[in-house]
Amino acid sequence: MTAKTAKQQPVKQQPVQPNETGLQLEYQSGFGNQFATEAEKNALPKGQNSPQKVPYDLYAEQLSGSSFFAARHENVRSWLYRIRPSVLHGPFQKICHPYLLGRPFLNVASPDQMRWNPLKIPEKPTDFIDGLITVAGNGDTSSVRGCAVHLYAANKNMDGRYFYNADGEMLIVPEQGALTISTECGVIQVKPGEIAVIPVGIKMQIDFDDGRGRGYICENYGPHFRLPHLGPIGANGLANPRDFLYPVASYDEKLGDFELISKFQGGLWKAKIDHSPLDVVAWHGNYAPYKYDLALFQVVNSVSFDHNDPSIFTVLTSPSELPGTANVDFAIFPPRWNVAEHTFRPPYYHRNVMSEYMGLIFGAYEAKQEGFVPGGGSLHNRMSGHGPDQATFEKASTAELSPKKMEDTLAFMFESSLVFQPTEFGLCGGLLQPDYLDCWKDLKGRFKKP
Repeated sequence: MTAKTAKQQPVKQQPVQPNETGLQLEYQSGFGNQFATEAEKNALPKGQNSPQKVPYDLYAEQLSGSSFFAARHENVRSWLYRIRPSVLHGPFQKICHPYLLGRPFLNVASPDQMRWNPLKIPEKPTDFIDGLITVAGNGDTSSVRGCAVHLYAANKNMDGRYFYNADGEMLIVPEQGALTISTECGVIQVKPGEIAVIPVGIKMQIDFDDGRGRGYICENYGPHFRLPHLGPIGANGLANPRDFLYPVASYDEKLGDFELISKFQGGLWKAKIDHSPLDVVAWHGNYAPYKYDLALFQVVNSVSFDHNDPSIFTVLTSPSELPGTANVDFAIFPPRWNVAEHTFRPPYYHRNVMSEYMGLIFGAYEAKQEGFVPGGGSLHNRMSGHGPDQATFEKASTAELSPKKMEDTLAFMFESSLVFQPTEFGLCGGLLQPDYLDCWKDLKGRFKKP
């Protein structure tokens, strides 16, 4: 991408190493801040949002991520100052994507525990859009409730194609390969161990810095992801706001025969466009894509006995209308010290009113030493029992309880108050492990009568 990068940034982070395009990326920091950034000096109007004549003869365009009447603390929007307004494109036509789906799915959710092998990187040229596959989901795109779990595996950049999602915001979790995500608001790079969140409606183009990549996506149909309340933890801890990074303004002036793809009401639509839609010269507001390095998560854990509930590992949450439950939580299980005394340290056996989809970015998960591999996933729907496999249980029951640093591990969970419905691919796509239940088959009754 031949983009013009920002000349002035009000808040700077240390720049990352140049990517293959030669861009030296800088970021603005602070979750949900009101940002102001321009790629040309004085491109932002002063004192108002929509002057009669915008500097540099740009077009003013508001991008609203909430209703106009939303409470001030929940109102999200940004003003974009662009070379051409977003109305300039051809008519949309429905296109077929055999594996990217919206609700309703098969309506065949069962209480069975499920686990999947990872996707293979395609052999034929496949970009990010063509490499998307829906595994499960809940809720509905039109009801502003629920989420979907997608996988991606690709080996080609989105040359000449641009994409925006009108159904939900996309939380991207790379497992293999770094991504350069060029958006209307600027460019961000994200690698395994980091996440990116692309809000509803933001146009983007994704390149694979290593030529290929694989990972997970949580498409959130509900309220925007936000930081969870800390309660008795206090003012600091878990994911700290200052560590979330937002792009600075940059713009792309390319002209050509391009394609704009929209995900709308569960399906894909395409329209011809003769210019890059990533032509925003300046912007201000609090509605923009962002990234976060999961290594910066400040883990809170037990320093005496027993084992805290997984809610203490929540990075982001999308609340539901029911107090105490989430539309979807994003939680991680990162490297950390384990010091609890006279305690069974792996996750305990449990049944949960929330439904849990888990993935693994690298290493081994403490409760499943085999079968659950990077790029794979598991699903434990509402009230389905789950916990350590037999080998892990035996080992943890007799282990010496000295302080232990858990290293080389990073797992995550998309947890929802709604039941996940698997897709046809999820059930019949060849990745579902038919013998998952066998990991518990050797667990025996251990009761010793007094």
